[in-house]
Amino acid sequence: MKTNIDVLLTAFFLSFLLPFNALTQGMGPSVGAADVLFSRGQPFEQNLVITAYYSPLPDQCCYAKGNFLSDVELNGEGHHSADGTEVYAGMVAAPPSYPFGTRIVLPGIGTVTVHDRGGTIREWRDSHRLDLWAGSGEEGLARALAFGVQRVQATVYPVASSQPAESLDLARLPAPPEKLRLYIADGTTLLDIHPTAGDRTASVQFLQDRLRALGYFHDKVSGFYGPVTRASLRSFVKDMGLAEPDDRLTERSASMLEGAYRRRDAEDPLSGIVDSGSSAERIAAAQRTLRFLGFYRGRTNGVYDDTFKSAVLAFQKQQGIVASAIAPGAGRIGPQTKGRIALLWRRKHAERVAQRLLAMRTIDQIITKRGDELQQFLSRGDRGNDVRALQKFLVSKQYLASDGITGTFGERTERALIVYQKDAGIIADDGDAGAGYAGPATLARYRQDLRRALLRIVREKGWTAI
Repeated sequence: MKTNIDVLLTAFFLSFLLPFNALTQGMGPSVGAADVLFSRGQPFEQNLVITAYYSPLPDQCCYAKGNFLSDVELNGEGHHSADGTEVYAGMVAAPPSYPFGTRIVLPGIGTVTVHDRGGTIREWRDSHRLDLWAGSGEEGLARALAFGVQRVQATVYPVASSQPAESLDLARLPAPPEKLRLYIADGTTLLDIHPTAGDRTASVQFLQDRLRALGYFHDKVSGFYGPVTRASLRSFVKDMGLAEPDDRLTERSASMLEGAYRRRDAEDPLSGIVDSGSSAERIAAAQRTLRFLGFYRGRTNGVYDDTFKSAVLAFQKQQGIVASAIAPGAGRIGPQTKGRIALLWRRKHAERVAQRLLAMRTIDQIITKRGDELQQFLSRGDRGNDVRALQKFLVSKQYLASDGITGTFGERTERALIVYQKDAGIIADDGDAGAGYAGPATLARYRQDLRRALLRIVREKGWTAI
């Protein structure tokens, strides 16, 4: 497990997997039942209802609750389980009556150890709840979803008993990427994910989907970053004139892919071949297109004159289609020339979108570097740098007086935030749920407004202004 301080790990209990009211209908809590069994110090058999939980990481394509912060918010954050053990494959969360260190043999799954707790992990009259740590990131979430809800007759070994060795191989538990397709976060782009060769994740599926939509990937969308995906990415990179590797999705490749994808429905600029016998409308379209590509500087008059013919020839020579003016097809837009014009036309449009996306990426990095990115949801009573960043934003939008930047979320900040939320359409009135609370919708709008403000400055004054 990575322990990078920037990687926030959450013991996220997948309550959405388990219709627990239905499972436990008619079952009251079995007060002290497990305590009695454990007091004997001997192994015992026990019916268990088992689910799985995972640890969300930044830059996933998918989150169970829509985004990283929401998954973190649901159950707190940390790198360790309730007893201080760093999370690992083989640890489980059990009811409070199960002492830490209790070992449990789960038929068909493995032998695990109790190190964690959870608010919904309880005892019931005929069964006890157990939650299995399924890993981190997309793979962990896919594994937890695939694990679902399982009932087993387990053998429980108290700490004082002769315990079997711990044994659990997460790789043996399925983690199908397709389980995550319904959980792709809103607004996710290829710039938000970082698939590499050998991965089996929903991020790879996301990449394959994009390549398929652009006509570069013709295999099954499997989520496996293997030779076919590498070849598909390599073809795209070549067509876009990039010098990027195919064993990983780089920022540059991702931005161009995203740019091309957003322009995928645009019609090719030329509907057919263009020569001296073509209609004035078709010739004018070719003139506009070659001007856009930087090869034609004459008038858009629909006339196939020497100036335009020279522009076509210059394009053909630059692209290696013809060697001289006397070569067959020289100065005429036939199928091969038309195809190359369309490719470069698509490339240039993709570059324009890619530049905007990369600019927004740079702005996001500036926001983070400045400490203006909010890392948690905020409400009255909170203190710290995130509160200060929110207050600074509200001051810049003239919802809060300049002396309101205190680092403490009090009544003034709450009132200012409510007015901002109403103006932004996040809430309708003061009594709405979420009024005065900086939750997912508010943080998303906050980030959007910050981006727009900085982008406006860049366009007007340049990057040095920020």
